[in-house]
Amino acid sequence: MTLYGIKNCDTVKKARKWLEENQQAVAFHDFRIDGLNESDVKSWVETLGWETLFNKRSTSYRNLSETEKTDIDQDKAINLMLTYPTLIKRPVLVQGDRVIVGFNAAQYQEIFS
Repeated sequence: MTLYGIKNCDTVKKARKWLEENQQAVAFHDFRIDGLNESDVKSWVETLGWETLFNKRSTSYRNLSETEKTDIDQDKAINLMLTYPTLIKRPVLVQGDRVIVGFNAAQYQEIFS
């Protein structure tokens, strides 16, 4: 099981704390330090849809040029997320074939009980 995110993200911190408190062994993969690979992002998009994974509320999105924000489709979203990993909603928890985006304690409880 791997948790993807950025170590200083508050939501990632909450997820990591919950996982630790509930004795769930998880590897942490920091987008900024460890990078991202295209196959992972494409796999997440196939599972969730790019609209679920792509964070249009982020500062990173607001900082994109108008050209970058125009006509976003799946391929463009994947390329933007690979270029600017902070456009990915966080955290991304991967457990086998299951991919979960964001953190909700009740959802995690349901998954791990």
